[in-house]
Amino acid sequence: MASLGVDSEQEPLLGDRTPGSREWDIIETEEHYKSRWRSIRILYLTMFLSSVGFSIVIMSIWPYLQKIDQTADASFLGWVIASYSLGQMVASPLFGLWSNYRPRKEPLIVSIFISVAANCLYAYVHVPASHNKYYMLAARGLVGFGAGNVAVIRSYIAGATSLQERTSSMANTSACQALGFILGPVFQTCFALIGEKGVTWDVIKLQINMYTAPVLLGAFLGILNIILILTILREHRVDDTGRQCKNINFEEASTDEVQVPQGNIDQVAVVATNVLFFVILFIFALFETIVTPLTMDMYAWTREQAVLYDGIILAALGVEAVIIFMGIKLLSKKIGERALLLGGLIIIWVGFFVLLPWGNQFPKIQWEDLHNNSIPNTTFGEIIITLWKSPREDHSEEPTGCPVEQAWCLYTPMIHLAQFLISAVLIGIGYPSCNVMSYTLYSKILGPNPQGVYMGWLTAAGSAARILGPVFISQVYTAWGPRWAFSLVCGMVVLTITLLGVVYRRLIAFSVRHGRIQE
Repeated sequence: MASLGVDSEQEPLLGDRTPGSREWDIIETEEHYKSRWRSIRILYLTMFLSSVGFSIVIMSIWPYLQKIDQTADASFLGWVIASYSLGQMVASPLFGLWSNYRPRKEPLIVSIFISVAANCLYAYVHVPASHNKYYMLAARGLVGFGAGNVAVIRSYIAGATSLQERTSSMANTSACQALGFILGPVFQTCFALIGEKGVTWDVIKLQINMYTAPVLLGAFLGILNIILILTILREHRVDDTGRQCKNINFEEASTDEVQVPQGNIDQVAVVATNVLFFVILFIFALFETIVTPLTMDMYAWTREQAVLYDGIILAALGVEAVIIFMGIKLLSKKIGERALLLGGLIIIWVGFFVLLPWGNQFPKIQWEDLHNNSIPNTTFGEIIITLWKSPREDHSEEPTGCPVEQAWCLYTPMIHLAQFLISAVLIGIGYPSCNVMSYTLYSKILGPNPQGVYMGWLTAAGSAARILGPVFISQVYTAWGPRWAFSLVCGMVVLTITLLGVVYRRLIAFSVRHGRIQE
């Protein structure tokens, strides 16, 4: 993972200046340069561990919840899943504000400590005699609260890199985050070998099994992360040209430091970028949610088949995203961030347009008076239940196909598998492009001033999107089917592209806007 920052570190800060030259030393010393990139690399690791903390238990929450509290139902599962994003949405602006006025180490260490404590709580939710589900809800909410440090991480990286380094650094950060989401379920699968019983440490009432081992590993990695932050992370801030700036976060001042350039931030561009980022995450969250129900309805897959095949598809999209994150660093230098953002949105639109049902072939109808758990009519939690359904719960002949109670199944053409796969590939290209470009443009618009609060609001917008996206698609898909659902998404993307067109000329770097740097 540390290698992700190597290319950026080897790029000169300004034009063709190289380390050791007189012009380089005027901007930053070699010692400062190495310290700055060591600190950024530590935050790459922190971002990776934060995303692992979310995904490492996502596949086991439902069976563990059923095991510790028989009163827990699918509706409550929805709250457990959403509590992570709710906690992150609340915490992000708070940690961001904190980081604006104090050394960034403080909110980072406190947030990671909260996550460590929450993971330990999760490992003990089986101990109380009652209300165990509420302890799990609190544990996942606190893990999400700790994940609010994403705002601090991106704010630090934005402030510690020049304009020339920014896109590459943001791409590396997003790649680490995506890699964490990919590897989390892999770690969970490895721990499944321990089994449900596992071993028990009676002295401290600790059960180490397939459900608790992942969070205990997360707690250990969190402690290791705190140690690395304490020993390696240093406060660094540079302006858009790469000159070291003086601000409240610096522990010691240098005579080489320059004052942060003054000027007004373009608030229209800030609000527009928040809206763009919300829509981008909203669309991807609803796509992830609908993959399993859609494939079960269209291709008559069983629950076991859907979990396996869709898991492979989503894992492949994760790998695709990491590749895009890496390649986009080179492409952005040739065509620019705004053009890449626009291109990504157009690709997403094409992906959902391809997903619209056409033709005269209809899906197999599930006539039995049984549900395939594809999408609930009432609760968000049941959207995710398919991922945890045990084959032992299946009937000898599990009913498959599009449930007849979804009236649209009778008159809506099926979405062919080739359509679905092409759409998934296109969305897998467009989403990471838009994700990185949104963060990059946002950080450049804000300029060299402390970005903690602004990054907090952007992270909160993303958290809200991850909550609302699944709720939106569950209701629309159930009532009206894929044609209406994906048509509405296409319309939403068109409106987003229109918004981008309106503010396109305003999405420029702070220093460019104030005439300090040529675009």
